[in-house]
Amino acid sequence: MRLPGTRYQEHGWEQVRKLLGQCSLPALAHPMPARLLDPDGAQEALDDYIDLAAGALRAARRSSRATAPGNSYGESVLELALGLLFELQARPADWTAFAAAVANEHARIGAFWEQAGGEAILRKKVNDMYAVLRDKVDADNYQAACGRSCSPNKIYAYRMLDTAYGDIARIFDGWQQHAEQLGAILGWPVDAAAAPIEVRQLKSIALCKADWVIRWSESRERFTGAAGPLHTRSKRFSSLKNSPDKIGAMLAEIGEYEELSANRDGDWQQDTIEAAAWLDDLARVFDESEQAASTEPDRILPAGDDEASEERDPEPDDDERIGLIAVGVSLPPRFMQLAKGAQDRGSWSVQAMAADSLPVRLAVYLKMLGSQDDSYPAEWLDPATGELPTMQQLATLDQISLPTLRKRRDAAIASLLAAAQPSRRMM
Repeated sequence: MRLPGTRYQEHGWEQVRKLLGQCSLPALAHPMPARLLDPDGAQEALDDYIDLAAGALRAARRSSRATAPGNSYGESVLELALGLLFELQARPADWTAFAAAVANEHARIGAFWEQAGGEAILRKKVNDMYAVLRDKVDADNYQAACGRSCSPNKIYAYRMLDTAYGDIARIFDGWQQHAEQLGAILGWPVDAAAAPIEVRQLKSIALCKADWVIRWSESRERFTGAAGPLHTRSKRFSSLKNSPDKIGAMLAEIGEYEELSANRDGDWQQDTIEAAAWLDDLARVFDESEQAASTEPDRILPAGDDEASEERDPEPDDDERIGLIAVGVSLPPRFMQLAKGAQDRGSWSVQAMAADSLPVRLAVYLKMLGSQDDSYPAEWLDPATGELPTMQQLATLDQISLPTLRKRRDAAIASLLAAAQPSRRMM
């Protein structure tokens, strides 16, 4: 079972519990149990226990149990066990309850840890302590993750419902062998000749109905001999027994989060696999290159076919390139060269716009004087129209975008007007 913030409610808990029990026995060896009988020395005994148990856990860090996955978030059994051990240090009340349980057992049968089977009794009490502690830790983490109140008892209730769903799903899967029990869960007799539609519909815990859980618990004693969790004398689940809406909401929450977290970073894991394969290929290529490397000294090789073709077909110079651009906008190939030569170098306007390109200057004249003016040299005109080139043609000639040409034109006009004198003419 996965819920937001929880770490100890999944399949790996059994191994975490066993690892903690295994490493707690050496830490609780004589004279530790006797020290637990003294309430004043409980804190000191806790500190010693944590040091000894942590050392035992680290000593077992390479065991198959310690390295096994503890949950679906990538934490190992060892990591979860160490985390819970150190949580015990932050929650001394649980250690105090454990010491009280040991003292009560001692008052009943004496120094049980020295008797046959005493280790099993001690380990059972350790397991009980950590079982309570894990629900407290997960309840706190659930509250931090969701912002909703949650008690250890509620975590226990979530786990009970998850277990109930697992048993119900098992009965649904083997409905022909459990037709009578399935009928008790559904609330009507089941014909063994045809599968009820509910059997096909139950795909996840989110689709499990609260009424099924209640009837499953009610029918447990009849089919297994043990009362269901909602129908025992315990008051732990008494509030759920008559609250199908609450049960349904809890089932839906478990199902929703399991669906949300079902990918378990599958995409990232695939990326990791692909990256590792790419690095393997890269290493292989390097190895093959080293093996194929020549032992002869380096020398300059004769020009190959590609180099020879480059020598035969040199890149066009700037004039040819500009000519190709001019032809592309329906202007003569030598338009730019002739237009530059036709400028009056002594004109104050040409001097004022010396930093601007020829297409920008022509764009200024196009804006201020229009596409036709007697002052324009013939070399500036488009032979096809007898007018100045259009803004689009000029932008292409300058190899800039049309908006950029407009900005540069407007800036040139502003500087031109600032430099103008009343006694001077534009041309």
